[in-house]
Amino acid sequence: MSLTVAVLFAVLLHGRVTLASDPDPVRDFCIANTDSATNIPCKNSSDATVEDFIFSGIKSRGRFSETGLASIPVNVNSFPGLNTLGVSLVRADFEAGGVNVPHFHPRATEVAYVLEGKIYSGFVDTKNKVFAKVLEKGEVMVFPRGLVHFQMNVGDKPAAILGSFDSENPGLMKIPAAVFGCGIKEELLEKAFGLTAKDISKSLISCMAKTPQKVLVACKLTSSECSHPTLPCFEFDLPIPTFNLVQ
Repeated sequence: MSLTVAVLFAVLLHGRVTLASDPDPVRDFCIANTDSATNIPCKNSSDATVEDFIFSGIKSRGRFSETGLASIPVNVNSFPGLNTLGVSLVRADFEAGGVNVPHFHPRATEVAYVLEGKIYSGFVDTKNKVFAKVLEKGEVMVFPRGLVHFQMNVGDKPAAILGSFDSENPGLMKIPAAVFGCGIKEELLEKAFGLTAKDISKSLISCMAKTPQKVLVACKLTSSECSHPTLPCFEFDLPIPTFNLVQ
């Protein structure tokens, strides 16, 4: 009898874990309480107004980064009205040649809609296969949860996308910043990526500089098989003045 109960518990637990996501709301809405003086998670519903459900921060583009990307996230941290609703957005604008470096969202699938321009867009699956294509205005691409993906404006005019997520706080991990983020031992990076100490030093100096150089990752397009033994589908070539596709 105890074995049966244990097996049933394991099955139920496994099902709960595999289906885990943002929890379903248990009320109409729960506007995040930004008053740090209280421990109440939600603003009193009787005090809610229409303004709690409106965000105007993406009417204009943000400031462009060194890689030519201006990104404005619209998640629960900037828009308390999203709290418990399990959705969020991002507006991303690209200068000509601008890049959204390889990155992933640990807690959400992303659906990206091209508002204007031509965006080379893609992701890499766990078998190191690249799915990439140039998207034009009006086209949509989905990036499965947790998979590395990337975007680049391949047109000669500005481009923009609107990304939606199935999480109020999808999270963001940028590969170049995470790898060369001034914390991992240089010896490990040298062995992992086959880089020289000189290359590592350049990237670490860039990381600490006030105006960092572009440390970018190029994805091979010619094959779904990956040539690098420890970093499939990506190779480093430091420094890189622009983001060039490797043919």
